[in-house]
Amino acid sequence: MTTLFIGGGNMASALIGGLIARGRSPASLAVVEPVAAQRDRLAARFPGVALHAEVAADVVRGVALVVLAVKPQFMREACEALAPFVAAPATASGGSPGNSPGAPAASAAIPLGCVLSIAAGTRSADIARWLGGFDRIVRAMPNTPAMVGKGIAGVHAAPTVDATGHAEAAAVLEAGGEVIWVESEAMLDAITGVSGSGPAYVFYFLEALEAAARAQGFAPADARRLAYATFDGAVALAHASAEDPATLRAQVTSKGGTTERGIAALEGAGVRAAVVAAVAAATARAAELGAGK
Repeated sequence: MTTLFIGGGNMASALIGGLIARGRSPASLAVVEPVAAQRDRLAARFPGVALHAEVAADVVRGVALVVLAVKPQFMREACEALAPFVAAPATASGGSPGNSPGAPAASAAIPLGCVLSIAAGTRSADIARWLGGFDRIVRAMPNTPAMVGKGIAGVHAAPTVDATGHAEAAAVLEAGGEVIWVESEAMLDAITGVSGSGPAYVFYFLEALEAAARAQGFAPADARRLAYATFDGAVALAHASAEDPATLRAQVTSKGGTTERGIAALEGAGVRAAVVAAVAAATARAAELGAGK
């Protein structure tokens, strides 16, 4: 059975590349990407992956999982294009599936386990409505390090998603890194604030550390090398240790030493509180964007 990506941008490309690297056959993957130049790039990078300009009956035939990988502003359009081919749940009285007007017969609709959305902010209820009542939806908030296989995605599944749907969604997301499941869909806003926006916080800190090194007289290339290697090494050490970050920091911070003086400057500037405020602000904005659909 095929996994169909709606949208062939950076995140979809990262997940497709990760799936193929894990042994997935390119022939079991397909992408709907309306931009011809991007289809050409995908064809060059992933030979054997089926590429299409738009959703159609022959595109969705045999598909087991659809991954919505478009920007949030295009989600409604993407869902409504897919809706005629999705088998919505039957009514309680055993009536026919509630597909959109003009949809093909139920037998022509794809028997999906679930639809996986990786678009920020778009709520499951909105996706279900745009899909004509299909409610087996998994929502995920991945982050950009997925493009190098080092991402982490927060994931929430609707109660209607069965074990197979969970497994299919997890297999796609794990191609980009780690996965953390959350029980409440609202927690995806917090995932956005922490890890979705988090790479930008890290880049911001790297910018500052690099600038600080340059201010101390290092050449730009050496300043960047110092900043990147320091961050890489510290994260690797944290992963290798059983201690929490506070303990690791204390182990480096000798009383009366240089690190103690530096940490005191960070605390005096309110850096810790600023990080907490940044996450809260990003979380609140994610909630606003979702509520605005």
